[in-house]
Amino acid sequence: MDDHLIGIVSNIGVISFVALSAYLLLLTGEISFGQQAFFAIGAYTSGIVTAMWQLPFALGLGAGAATGAAAALLVGLPTLRLHGLQFAIATLAFAEAVRILFELFRYQIVRDGELVGPNGIEGFRNIRYIFENDVSATQFMLIIYGLLGATLFGLFLLERSRLGTAFRMIGEDDLLAATQGVAVVPVKLTAACLAGTIAGLGGGLYAHLTTYVEPAIFDVMLGVHSLAYGLIGGLGTAFGPLLGVVIDIGLLESTRWFAGYRMIVFGGLVAVLLIVRPRGLLDEQLVHRIRRAVRRRPRPSPANDTVLGKELS
Repeated sequence: MDDHLIGIVSNIGVISFVALSAYLLLLTGEISFGQQAFFAIGAYTSGIVTAMWQLPFALGLGAGAATGAAAALLVGLPTLRLHGLQFAIATLAFAEAVRILFELFRYQIVRDGELVGPNGIEGFRNIRYIFENDVSATQFMLIIYGLLGATLFGLFLLERSRLGTAFRMIGEDDLLAATQGVAVVPVKLTAACLAGTIAGLGGGLYAHLTTYVEPAIFDVMLGVHSLAYGLIGGLGTAFGPLLGVVIDIGLLESTRWFAGYRMIVFGGLVAVLLIVRPRGLLDEQLVHRIRRAVRRRPRPSPANDTVLGKELS
C-alpha cells in the first residue's frame, strides 16, 4: 500500500470519529452542527500533551477524549433542554466561539531551540510525536483503525443495551419516552458526553496524523459534513456514518472524476437521499431485514453433521 493510499485510508478513519459523534446525537433526535468543536478541543489538547509537555501518546489521546467529554458536558447542561432548530443554532454558535477562541489562543514554549505550541490563527505546528518515536504511516493507520474498531464495538454494545434503546426512544418521541419512565435530559446529556469523547479522541488522532492544526480546519463545513455522513450512510447502525465518510472522502474527494465538483455532488446526494431515504442508506428497516435474514439462514443440524461424517469416513 503506497503512502498516498495510506493517507486517504487514515483520513477516512479519523474523520469517522467526528461522524460517529454526530450520529450519536442524531439517534436522540438532535441535530448538532458543532461536533467539530470537540474535535478541535481534542486535537489541541492532545498536541499540547505530547508536543509540549512531552508525555506519552496514550495520555495525549486520553486527555483529548476527556476534554472533549468535559466540554460536551458544559455545553449540554444549558442546551439540551432546547429542541430542533434552537439546539442546532446553539451548537453552531458554540463551535464558532471555539474556533474564534483558538484564533486568539497563544501558548508556546521552547523545545529543541524552537517555539512549539498554539500560535493563534497561525495554528499549532510540529506535533511530531509519531515521527519522533519511529511509528510508520502503516502502524499509525493500524492504531487509528484499532481505536475505531473498539469504538464501533462499544457502540454496538450500547445499541443493544437499555441506554441505547432509550436513545432511540427519545429520538422517535421524547414526550412518549418520558411517559415510559425515560429520564430524557440525563439520557441526552449522556449521549452528548459520549459524542464529545469520541470526537475528542478523533481530534487527537487527527493532530498526530497531520502534525499541524489550525482554527480554519474546524469550520462549520466540517460540522455539516459530519452531520451529513450519518444522514447519507444511515441511522440504523453505527456503520452508517462510516459508509457516508467512505462515499465522501474515499470516493468524491479522492477520485479525479469529481475534482472541482465534489461539494456539488455531495450536496446533491444529501438532498436526494433526504427525499428518497430520510434515514439514510442503512436505515433501521434495512438493518432489521438484514439481521432477520442472517438469523433465518439455515444451519446444518447435528444429525446431518453425523451422517456427513459417516459418509466421509
